[in-house]
Amino acid sequence: MTPLDIVTYEEGIGQLPTASGDLLMDAPGYPQEWREFYVGHGAATEALRAAAPEALDWLVLSPAGDFDHEGEPSGGYALAPAAAEGRITLGDFARALLDEAEVATLHRTHAGVSAT
Repeated sequence: MTPLDIVTYEEGIGQLPTASGDLLMDAPGYPQEWREFYVGHGAATEALRAAAPEALDWLVLSPAGDFDHEGEPSGGYALAPAAAEGRITLGDFARALLDEAEVATLHRTHAGVSAT
């Protein structure tokens, strides 16, 4: 694939499934003040899923938890289900996005990434 054959973008965590398969935004105790935002992100992914031609590969990446704004990038990351307590630095998240844009290993899906 070439960079023009794939669309990769970041989305919030609320629409990412947890290890149990439930969306994080539906988990007991998860903050609901941003629910409309979570739902909007999910609608964007569903619109992409419905409208993208088969020839267009796409990927939606989310932090599996939240961004660690204080930490230093470790240079590593792992695919992970949503976990509210999970963290990843902006640098490690950027590395995950770039790695997938350069050599796609995930196709037509929404995935979470976490620090290793």
